[in-house]
Amino acid sequence: MGHPSPAFPRTPPTAELSPSISAVQKRTLTVLLLSQVLSGVGLAAGVTVAGLLAGRMLHNTSLSGLPIALLTAGSAGAAVVIGRISQRLGRRPGLAAGYLTGALGGAGVVVAVTLGSPALLLVSLFLYGAGTTSNLQARYAGADLAAPHQRARATSTVIVATTAGGIAGPLLTTPAGHLATALHLPELTGLFLLSTAAFTLAALTLLLWLRPDPLVLARTLPAASDQGAPADSPSRPGPGLVVGVVVLVLSQLVMVAVMTMTPIHMHAHGFGTAASGLVIALHTGSMYLPSPPAGRLVDRFGATAMSVVTAGTLLAAGVVAALAPGHSFPLITLALVLLGVGWSFGLVTGTAIVTNSTPLATRAKAQGLVDVAVAVAGAAGGLASGIVVASASYPILALTCGALAFVAAPAAVIAARKDSARA
Repeated sequence: MGHPSPAFPRTPPTAELSPSISAVQKRTLTVLLLSQVLSGVGLAAGVTVAGLLAGRMLHNTSLSGLPIALLTAGSAGAAVVIGRISQRLGRRPGLAAGYLTGALGGAGVVVAVTLGSPALLLVSLFLYGAGTTSNLQARYAGADLAAPHQRARATSTVIVATTAGGIAGPLLTTPAGHLATALHLPELTGLFLLSTAAFTLAALTLLLWLRPDPLVLARTLPAASDQGAPADSPSRPGPGLVVGVVVLVLSQLVMVAVMTMTPIHMHAHGFGTAASGLVIALHTGSMYLPSPPAGRLVDRFGATAMSVVTAGTLLAAGVVAALAPGHSFPLITLALVLLGVGWSFGLVTGTAIVTNSTPLATRAKAQGLVDVAVAVAGAAGGLASGIVVASASYPILALTCGALAFVAAPAAVIAARKDSARA
């Protein structure tokens, strides 16, 4: 395909940062890792007990899915705000504002349940979604000071840190419930108490120790750090941005759609909640744990190649899920593990493309808008999945999602070839 295109750069290893900047980058990653572990704990409540709380307070189990919709809407709205704050003031205030808003939402949920106020519950869940956004956008902060050929690796390091908190959070459900009871609060509010504390600590970690601000410092560095952006315009995104958005959006949509319906599919074939819970746990682990090797592969072989690998992995997940007999626990598990790995590849690859395709002058704002598209894609995938299964079947959903994911492969290759022809 000729020499690497501007949209999908593979910077030579000689393009290293100065020793002083490298030291700041190491410190930045350390602080981000700590904040990600804390915020990962904070995310647990929304996934684990929000649906139960809504079903009980609204006296309608059919509305148990409403919290996820509100969290997604809050996440999408916060992505724009956090992106704009980060663009103007830096990553530290932007991410901290998101975590503090999430903490406010968590505290609001506790008050709403205690007072029996469904309206306050819904508003608080919307605010709680901002914590999710900060957790996701922190990956961009990891790449701000990284050398261009190490950006994907830095991004993946931040992403994988969420795993520890994400696993620890649900395991603390019972102790958190005991704490709430001891404080004369409803037991199910325990995880939201924990989330409020975790999001607050994550914000304080960034406010106190994320100094100097990585994005603000990056703007003072030589223009080489803007590699991938068009040379003729310091504020216009590069042509690869669309491909990065396609990779991120399709990965999110496919992952959410298939993951959402898999437990229902398993229950319809006689599996209990323990079995489906184990599958989802393995799926969640496969979403985050492969991030570091994914980052190394992107830095080594380029984002174009990894876009194809992402598409192929998600297609394989869809095919395995569609062909797996409903009673086959091993094959269903394999499909969900492949789905998680494909999502991980897509998140790291798409993030690298977006970062390399946007100049520093508008990078944070553009990244925020990209994450809005990702959040909307997740919501659309979750809503559409039930409709497809009800009107057709789970295998049809899986095959459709796999085929849809593969669109990213030719899109990346065609874009890279066009960029190479321009260069």
